[in-house]
Amino acid sequence: MKEYVIQCKDLTKRFGDFYAVDHISFDVEKGEIFGFLGANGAGKTTAMRMLCGLSYPTSGEATIAGYNVYTQQEKIKQHIGYMSQKFSLYEDLTVLENIEFYGGVYGLDIKTIKARSNDLLRELGLMPEAKKLVGSLPLGWKQKLAFSVAIFHRPQIVFLDEPTGGVDPITRRQFWDMIYKAAATGITVFVTTHYMDEAEYCHRISVMVDGKVKALDSPATLKADLSAETMEEVFYKLARGAQRSGD
Repeated sequence: MKEYVIQCKDLTKRFGDFYAVDHISFDVEKGEIFGFLGANGAGKTTAMRMLCGLSYPTSGEATIAGYNVYTQQEKIKQHIGYMSQKFSLYEDLTVLENIEFYGGVYGLDIKTIKARSNDLLRELGLMPEAKKLVGSLPLGWKQKLAFSVAIFHRPQIVFLDEPTGGVDPITRRQFWDMIYKAAATGITVFVTTHYMDEAEYCHRISVMVDGKVKALDSPATLKADLSAETMEEVFYKLARGAQRSGD
């Protein structure tokens, strides 16, 4: 039996007469890597903010990790991780200090933080850099560390907002290896990306156009349905009639 950790029905965000998110509906399974695509202005950032408990919907229904987006926003925040496209760690703190700080923010006890910190540093190969300022690390290492910190408290869902922006192709591939490893442990990954080759790595893809979900299925099915050879071609065919140009 399928276990859904994100459920949305007619979720809407309206500003006056403008529908930033217009009655979107979808479900996401536990351990699924769910791609959320859309051009600038499509409404994906607004939708993600509602799903993360950072913004109230105007109407519709949604539960995240079993919690209601209207009445249980703080509970939602406790059961998710989040990594923004802008680097989210503190560059004037060391690698270890960042890990310990966010472990405390997520409510972990000191013993658990210490044990998981050592495991994480070894896994990332950052033990020699543990006392170095995060600001001194290469961008790729910063992104890997930010992702690891976002799932440090072992959330049910992690939201990634264009997490690989600006990093080289090899590092992007390594980052996706980390995503697959997290999903294998049962963490659901909800990711936005503007790299269409990365969309191929997702189990399913939702494509938003002008606030609506224009298509939702596996990359292979979307390509077959639209007679496209690549996800870039799929995206172009779906989004070419978009009216909006800014997010």
